[in-house]
Amino acid sequence: MKSLPQSLARAARGLAVLTTLLLLGTGASAQYLQTTMSATETPGADADTLVVLVPADTEQLSLPGWSQATIDHVNRALATRDFDGSARQQLELLAPAGLSADRLIAVGVGDPAQLPRHVAEEIGAALSVHIDGSNADIIEVNTRLITDPARNAGIAAAVAHGVDLRNYRFDQLKSSAEPRPSQIYRWVVHSQAQAEQQYAMLDAVAQGVFTARELTNLPGGDGHPAAFAEYAREQLAPLGVEVTILGPEQVEAAGMGSLLGVSKGSQHKAHLLVAHWRGSSEAPIALVGKGNTFDTGGYDLKTTDSILQMQSDKAGGAAVVGALKALAAQQVQINVVGVVPLSQNSISGEAMLPGDVLTAGDGTTIEVTSTDAEGRLILADGIWYARDRFEPRVIVDIATLTGAKVTAVGTEMSAIFSEHDTLVSTMRQAGELTNELVWQLPLGPYPGIIDSRIADIKNTGSPGAQAGAIFLQHFAGDTPWLHIDNAGQALASSASGIHPAGATGHGVRLLTEWVKIYAAQAQ
Repeated sequence: MKSLPQSLARAARGLAVLTTLLLLGTGASAQYLQTTMSATETPGADADTLVVLVPADTEQLSLPGWSQATIDHVNRALATRDFDGSARQQLELLAPAGLSADRLIAVGVGDPAQLPRHVAEEIGAALSVHIDGSNADIIEVNTRLITDPARNAGIAAAVAHGVDLRNYRFDQLKSSAEPRPSQIYRWVVHSQAQAEQQYAMLDAVAQGVFTARELTNLPGGDGHPAAFAEYAREQLAPLGVEVTILGPEQVEAAGMGSLLGVSKGSQHKAHLLVAHWRGSSEAPIALVGKGNTFDTGGYDLKTTDSILQMQSDKAGGAAVVGALKALAAQQVQINVVGVVPLSQNSISGEAMLPGDVLTAGDGTTIEVTSTDAEGRLILADGIWYARDRFEPRVIVDIATLTGAKVTAVGTEMSAIFSEHDTLVSTMRQAGELTNELVWQLPLGPYPGIIDSRIADIKNTGSPGAQAGAIFLQHFAGDTPWLHIDNAGQALASSASGIHPAGATGHGVRLLTEWVKIYAAQAQ
């Protein structure tokens, strides 16, 4: 049999990968996880591993049904290791006296009244790593030493959420993948109904994070604009999200020359994904995410090893898709629209050149002083489209935009830019809740930073992070606007905390919580 031409072969592979993901992606956790979670108010007797969440300064660790011999054995072991229930402490006892379980793991949660959600999630992630390194199959997590019913349900759900986030695997492209964690977790709580309700809300967020990780992890040849858009549709439409995909001809007809220009050099032309969750009749909150599915840099070619990570340049768009999925699954009563401009920045005889002038949807002419500053070019039309077509009350965009951001604030937090105090303060609240922290950088004064000699504006300037933000601010017009630059946060080189190695899904949790915080304060 003759082989397909290379371009057709790659397109066929992309379709095959996409089909595999869609067949798995029915909205069930099975696409991403093989662990299962359940809540009960009654301890069982079949668990091989017993985990006890222990508040700080618990005088004596004891559960109903334990013999005095068990209590003495457990507490002597804890005292020997100076275990006092501080948050993140973890101690394992093998073959605990008088218990049917093979092992007992004491996990410190500190003061339950003061335990931040993100710390509870990190405790769950650390527990999952420990369990995955054992031969445990059925894990019973007893949380009943946390006596306040509301705190009990919230902490149990958050720890379970952390287990889920760490246990995600992207292994669809391996011919022989390692077995995924497949334990059964049973959570013994004060109120099964409260714990299930709290976990369901966080599970919706986890599903959004997993979707964003999936999209970000896809290699450039498989996760091209059309494939990204179709995968997003399959994830969002079953939840009641209205999904519209504009193809290259429609993008051109709408006058979005800035978005169109970035993909001119690629066989995968520009698309625009619009996802609308009509949770209320109020003016929508608009989320706009950078969806550059692979970035060669264009004729300003990337020449370092960083090009190997450029499938992650679509992480901002993936975060918007993930946040819409989470909000829709939570059935929030908020009107939210997500807009993701999609491109692939490649080189060919048709690619945009340094010095070319593009015309954006609002009529602004842009001098392309760097083809490697393409993210702001596609976001310009995405922001304009959101403002022009939906008249939102606020616009937030998110993008892996500039290396200058990493220089300024590193990779432990995102840089944010805005002139609206409420947007900044609510984004900070969301960042502190999720530990996706943000730091505000100034928008000015930087007179003339993006002035062009031959066009209305140019797409670079110095300082770099500010130039990108000021460029995007132009297209938001009078609409209240905030820009998130999360460069350096899309991929983890090694597993850490709630993140396995690979795509982090950064921004999903931040945006999901911010939408709810902002909507509540704006009422």
